[in-house]
Amino acid sequence: MEKRKFIQLLSIFLMNPHVGNFFTGKIYKGDLKNFCAPVLNCYSCPAATFACPIGALQAVGGAAGFKFSFYVAGFLLLIGVIFGRAICGFLCPFGFFQELLYKIPCRKLKLWRRLIYLKYFVLIIFVLILPATLTNYAGIGAPAFCEYICPAGTFEAGLPIIATHAEFKNILGELFTLKISILFVTILGSVMIYRFFCRILCPLGAIYGLLNRYSVYGLSFDEKLCTKCGRCSKICKMNVKPNCQKNLAECIYCGECEKICKTGAIHFSLKKIYD
Repeated sequence: MEKRKFIQLLSIFLMNPHVGNFFTGKIYKGDLKNFCAPVLNCYSCPAATFACPIGALQAVGGAAGFKFSFYVAGFLLLIGVIFGRAICGFLCPFGFFQELLYKIPCRKLKLWRRLIYLKYFVLIIFVLILPATLTNYAGIGAPAFCEYICPAGTFEAGLPIIATHAEFKNILGELFTLKISILFVTILGSVMIYRFFCRILCPLGAIYGLLNRYSVYGLSFDEKLCTKCGRCSKICKMNVKPNCQKNLAECIYCGECEKICKTGAIHFSLKKIYD
């Protein structure tokens, strides 16, 4: 098995060990739920041990008094500065799910480049602004991204909980229809476009992407060894050009360009070279 795939599977199991909860509909609520996973992994997923960092950011930002979660922000900053979007490429369960969907045989499409900026809009509006401004009578804001968009939460938590709690089926409304529609579009998009959700809507990918340029682990490119063959750009499913756009925000550090480079011009390591 490919090393990256093994790490992805191991990560999924370590963050979601309570598999039996899928059959009972229970949610793990132990002490470890006070800590965040480094990836988009829903708090309400029956198998999940940790909280979702995006959900935690919204929960604190939407609390009465407009507080800011320095713990969650600091945690994401630390992880991002060390690993960048390698977290997306190696640890994210929903990213792995999208990669499996992309293996389904069909006509593959190229993503319109401008759409990659939509995830920054989602981060600013749905994760940071709306939870702090759209509040109820008690001054508590709604977790807008989780409530209105997140297809990972719908897939990992919404569907399993509804499947095991018959009483919830009678109260499903327009909001659930919206969430199911977004999940359907995400699944369909992921079949035709590599990591469709990661590239367009994921606010956590946006955060890690901004830190890619400064991450300790990353891509080192030696222009002297490069023959300009273009193989690295052709093989990149994230539409990154490692030979001219080093450490671009979309790079998930999967290592495919390093494997195909015949001259060793591309290298991923913790000892990144800054030009």
